[in-house]
Amino acid sequence: MFVIGITGGIGTGKSTVASLCREAGLSVLDADKISHSVTQSEGLAIPEIIDVFGEEFINTDGSLNRKKMSDLVFQDKKALDSLSLIVHKYTIKQMGIYLDELENSGAKVAVLDVPIPVKEGFLDRSDLVWNVTSDKEIRLKRLEIRGLSRNEALRRMAVQMTPEEYSELADLDIVNNHDFDYLRKQVNQILSEVLTPRGLSFNKI
Repeated sequence: MFVIGITGGIGTGKSTVASLCREAGLSVLDADKISHSVTQSEGLAIPEIIDVFGEEFINTDGSLNRKKMSDLVFQDKKALDSLSLIVHKYTIKQMGIYLDELENSGAKVAVLDVPIPVKEGFLDRSDLVWNVTSDKEIRLKRLEIRGLSRNEALRRMAVQMTPEEYSELADLDIVNNHDFDYLRKQVNQILSEVLTPRGLSFNKI
């Protein structure tokens, strides 16, 4: 099975690229969705989160209080790193299980949508890594549309890897500075260049 890993910073359009791959008929595993499952009530990551951060970051139903945790980690990189280590440990483990299930089911291509390009479970499982990137001001405008203030958006960007660090880990940069139709055409062309020579099919988008 051929595995494409997609990563990129907040506001770059990484998830949009992943959704286009899904539209092309490819199986997409979304790390964000999986991470939500491990931090829900009785989620696998909850006991360790309590050990590190305390009960005050847990809702009464036993799930992670995302608002309170976000307020902390996007102002404190050490706290963000600690949370990321916990959540990603369980997220990547679960994603690996899903990936193995896809391969065993006969899937020919899979896509991993992962915001933090960890080595074990992402880079070592991906045959090709795409980095979605955009200019800073374009990213900020997208995040403001999503409801974040400029200062909050800048804080979140600041605690992530730099665009250069993302790019160094990737085999290919997808520059998302234009409209959706342009991005669609770009992804369609890249899929054709990557999959067709390998005899792998996809739905033209």
